[in-house]
Amino acid sequence: MGNNRKSLIVLATLIAVALLVAFFGMQYPGPPPAPFGPRPTYQPPPGDIELYYTVKVVLTTINAALLIFLLAAYLDVYRKIRSPFTIGLTVFSIVLLLYALSSNPLLQRVFGFRAFGLGPFAMLPDLFTFVALAVLLYLTFRY
Repeated sequence: MGNNRKSLIVLATLIAVALLVAFFGMQYPGPPPAPFGPRPTYQPPPGDIELYYTVKVVLTTINAALLIFLLAAYLDVYRKIRSPFTIGLTVFSIVLLLYALSSNPLLQRVFGFRAFGLGPFAMLPDLFTFVALAVLLYLTFRY
């Protein structure tokens, strides 16, 4: 398969995943109230937390999809050349995939943990991870 075709498949998959997760992420109820203890004195404006968590859900899901593509590409390269460096890239991809999955607010909610509002700072690491993964994916398909 040509590099242009691979790039189009990756782009189409990412767009589909982003739209699907954004649609279902809008229905994310947000963090539940604290079961006990004092209430926080700062109350964010209504809708802000939902927006931040929706963006975070979309970013972490896109990052996981990018990492799955990277992992497949690195495994394919390793199958061809058996390089120890490629094993390192594969392990790097697996670790980042675990990070992306564990930082997804929907997965945290499934296991009963509740997040608290950090505002836009809650999603900045995922945004930086997205940029790094996009560069890695570009370089993987380019060379």
